[in-house]
Amino acid sequence: MTRMPTFFISHGGGPWPWMPDWRAQFAPLEASLKEMPNQLPERPSAILMISGHWETDDFAVMSSANPPMVYDYFGFPPETYEVTYPAPGAPDLAQHTLDLITAAGLPARLDPEIGFDHGTFAPLAVMYPEADVPVFQVSMRHNYDPVQHMALGRALAPLRDQGVVIIGSGLSYHNLRLMNETAREPSEAFDGWLNTALALPAEDRTKALENWEQAPHARTCHAKEDHFVPLFTALGAAENDPATRIYHQKDIFGGVTASGFRFG
Repeated sequence: MTRMPTFFISHGGGPWPWMPDWRAQFAPLEASLKEMPNQLPERPSAILMISGHWETDDFAVMSSANPPMVYDYFGFPPETYEVTYPAPGAPDLAQHTLDLITAAGLPARLDPEIGFDHGTFAPLAVMYPEADVPVFQVSMRHNYDPVQHMALGRALAPLRDQGVVIIGSGLSYHNLRLMNETAREPSEAFDGWLNTALALPAEDRTKALENWEQAPHARTCHAKEDHFVPLFTALGAAENDPATRIYHQKDIFGGVTASGFRFG
C-alpha cells in the first residue's frame, strides 16, 4: 500500500453543489475537488474527514456502519434538506483509529450515532459522486488548541500507509459577518501569510501554525477558528511532507480569497 497524501480543503458554502447559482460561483473549487482523486497513488481504502462542523469535548470517532445525514445549515432551499450521501462507514477502521488516538495519550471515544455533516458530504459529493468509498470522521475538540490538533494528526499518520486519505475540511477564511468587498484585504493578507508559512521547513512551519494568531488579520479572518483547525490535523499527519496549493480562488462572494492544500 502506497502512502496517501493529506489535504486541507475548502468545503464551500452550505449545500452549494445542489444550488446552481452557488455551484457556478464555486466552479474553481469544484474543479479542484474533482481532480483530487487523480492526485492519489491508488484508490483509497477509506476517507477520514476532520470537519469544521463537528466538535466535542474530547476526540470522537464516527463508528456507524451507515452514517446518517446531518443538515447543519439554515435557510437553504427545501430540496437541500433531502440530499443524501449514502457512503458506507468504516467501523473497523474507527476502532483502529480510536486505538491510535488513545495510544498517543489523547482523550477519545467512539460515537455510533453521529452522521455526515455538510463539511463532509458537500465536498465528497463532488469528489466521489458514487459514494462508493467508506467514509468516517474524527471530531475537533472545543478548545481548538493547535498543539493538540497537530498531535491528533501525528497519531493518525499511520492510517496513510493503510490507504486512508486524511482530509481536513474547513475554509482558509471564515467570517460570515465580513464578506463581500470588506473581506478582500484581510483574506488576501492572511492567504499570503498561509502560503508562505506552509512553504517553510517542517519545524518552522509547525511553529508558525502553532502561532497562527500572529498572522496578519488572523482574528478578522477567523474570529472563531473552527474552520481553520482541520488544517492543524492534516498538517500533523504529514508534518515533514511538502505542501502544494491545489485550490486558489479570489472574489468569492465578492471579495474573499481562499486556498486549499495537499501535503505529500
